[in-house]
Formats: sequence, structure tokens, C-alpha cells
Amino acid sequence: MRFTRRAALAALALPAVARAQDWPSGPVRIIVPFAPGGSTDAVARLASPGLQQRLGVPIVIENRSGAAGSLGTAAVAQARPDGNTWLLTFDSHATLPALLPNLPFNLTRDLDPVLLIGGAPYVIATRPDKPYRTLADVVAAARARPEAINFGSTGNGTVGHLAMILLQARSNTRMAHLPYRGGGLAVNDTVAGHVEMMIGSAALVAPHIAGGTLRPIVQFGPERLPALREVPTAAESGFPGLEAEAWWGVFAPAGTPAAAQARMRAALAESFREERATRTMTEAQQARLVLGDGGALRGFLEREIAKWGAVVREHRVQAD
Repeated sequence: MRFTRRAALAALALPAVARAQDWPSGPVRIIVPFAPGGSTDAVARLASPGLQQRLGVPIVIENRSGAAGSLGTAAVAQARPDGNTWLLTFDSHATLPALLPNLPFNLTRDLDPVLLIGGAPYVIATRPDKPYRTLADVVAAARARPEAINFGSTGNGTVGHLAMILLQARSNTRMAHLPYRGGGLAVNDTVAGHVEMMIGSAALVAPHIAGGTLRPIVQFGPERLPALREVPTAAESGFPGLEAEAWWGVFAPAGTPAAAQARMRAALAESFREERATRTMTEAQQARLVLGDGGALRGFLEREIAKWGAVVREHRVQAD
């Protein structure tokens, strides 16, 4: 009989199952596989106070960035399934199998989906003193000076980066891509004028747009966000069907006791439903709360893997 890793994890989890009612008995670690300052880090830290109150133990947010989020994800996939380690990750999670075919883990086998938090459309933004006001301006500049116009993203292989690849393919343009290890770093360099523009989730750029340090050019949702009513969608700008949404989800090492997963899921959902957290997500960060269960996250992830994995393979996108 072949002794699979899942079977090994299940064996390791047996003592944890017996203690599931006592979970958590110590600090709970949430790994964010990106640098501090980005939207994923912000979402994790927004939930932290509510989690600590409901679970009664310290919540430790650990940023472990690198390789499109795969380093931090691997740490969770390989952790003991005892309920002490969780992953709160971003849209690039779905591109990992195509982007890094030699991953030391399997997304669907080694991680259990726990909660689909929500999502926010991607937005191209620039510094207010830059000459780009519409997507047509960006396309015209890129056609006039191939490779001279650059853009930053939250990392190679993230959905924002892939959306820009599709935009370039459909507009017959070439722009220079500057991948960052997190959204906060991309924002900082865009605000400072070191890059021409950036693509980031509405959750990431909305506070800077509201503060006047960034100007939105186009949004990649199916319709205009309430806070960006004057900013057209990609479809309205001449690129129908070009949609890209950032999303956040929580996963556990495969074999984590169902009771621990259920309690964590409930505590997370309740934390995001608090008035302050809901307002921050939906108004300040312009995100759409979903709070879907593990089954919803699993189905959503499968669709995202198929959609964006095809873009990675067709355009031969490689990891940083």
C-alpha cells in the first residue's frame, strides 16, 4: 500500500483531533506570503483583533515573501496540521502551479480551503503629475515608445501582472514590467515617481487615490466601483472581457481538524462582519466581501487556476 503524504498528515493529525475541542491552546500564526504594506498584509491585520478576541489567544501575523507567494505557502503546506498555522494569501495563489511547475507542494492536496474573504478589481494608477489620464493615453504612449513605458505590479505572475500582459497583447503594445515583492513597495515607488504607473487591487490603491497621491486611470471590474464612479472600466475603454480581480483566501495545512477549521472560519467571518472591519473593506479599500466557506473557495480557486494558468502558459510567464 502506498503511504501518501495525505495519509501521513492524517496520522499526524490524530492527536489533534482528540484535542480539537481544546483548540486553540496557544498562539495562532497566520502566514502572509508577501511583504508588509500590501493589501494581503492589511487584510490579515484587519482581522487580527477580532480573531484574538474570539479565540482568546495571541494572533501572530508573519510576512514571508518571495517567489510569487510560494515560499510562505510552502511553509504552511508543510506545517503540522494542528491548527496553529494558517495561510492568508492573494490571487497569485491560483497561478502558482503554472508559474512554478516544480513546487514542493500541491495546492489542492496539501492545503485545505477555509474561507474566501472577498475580492477587489485591479486598477491602473499613476502619480497625478504624470501625463496619463485615460487608458487610451497609456496605449498611445506605449505604441510610440515600445518598452520605454514601465509599470509596477505586486509581483511576477500575480493577476495584475497577467492582466497587463493581456492588455499589451490586445493593444499590440510592449511595456516594461517592474515586479515588486509586495503591494506596499509598488505603491511607494509609484508615489515617488520612480515608475510611470502601477497596477494594484482597488483595496491597495484606494487610500492613496483618496489621499491624492495617486490618480486612477482604468479599473478592471465588470462595473465601476462606487468610489471610482468617474473611472471607466477596461470594457468601457475598448477592451471588452478584460477583467481582473484580486482576492484573498484562508487555507490550512491538509488534515487540520475539521473542528479547528470550522471555528477559525466562524471567527474570521465574524471579525470581518464587525462594523469597523466591514467599513474598512467595503469603503476604504473598495473590496467586495464574500465570506464563502471552504467549498466556495475550492470551486473559485479551480476556476482561477484554469483561467490564469492558461495566460501564464501561453505567454511563458516565469517567476521572479
